[in-house]
Amino acid sequence: MTISVALADDEAMVRTGLRLVLSAEPDISVVGEASDGAGALDLVARTRPDVVLIDVRMPKMDGLEASRQLVRDHPETKVIVLTTFDEDEHVAAALRAGVSGFLLKIAPPERLIEAVRTVAAGGGLLDPAVTLRVIASFAAQPDLTSTRSRTAELASLTGRETDVLRMLAQGLTNTQIAARLHLAEATVKTHLSRVLMKLGMTTRVQAVVFAYESGLVRPGEHDRG
Repeated sequence: MTISVALADDEAMVRTGLRLVLSAEPDISVVGEASDGAGALDLVARTRPDVVLIDVRMPKMDGLEASRQLVRDHPETKVIVLTTFDEDEHVAAALRAGVSGFLLKIAPPERLIEAVRTVAAGGGLLDPAVTLRVIASFAAQPDLTSTRSRTAELASLTGRETDVLRMLAQGLTNTQIAARLHLAEATVKTHLSRVLMKLGMTTRVQAVVFAYESGLVRPGEHDRG
């Protein structure tokens, strides 16, 4: 199956680079480009891509507002936000909006390709170079209303599901979680699937945000080894 991708960035050279990398893959097809947020909304409405790569800073409508509308109006299209190291607060807002992940603009081609395939398959992707720093940044200024409601939702999880969620939010991979809890990796995946189902979520990204907003994991409380 071919993965259809839409590109939204106000820099033509960036779009060209993204298109060249993605179009070289036999299972990925770039179906269109937009140079601003409003154009991105129109493009997605017309082409219904599997994935949209969208920049944060664009004219007319920025990538964050466009992402919010895309997540709300086109849930079948997965959104990956393109970011730079100086945009932590923007990434925080994008995560809360429910995007499937974010990727540094300077990420190598193989990571870009991996990101597209991962979110198209229903997964979430947080660039490992900035994941914990970004999440800790937005968690340092939590939404107190969300925290109270999330705490109640957290009670629906079993002890093992809570452990898995905590370790996921601390930055551990499925393999690392499995080793830490002495479980099979497939069992970890099953626990994560149940966590998402119980919380009414679709991606690991949303689960990580939930872990911080519920108070399960706090800023600076990363993997301690």
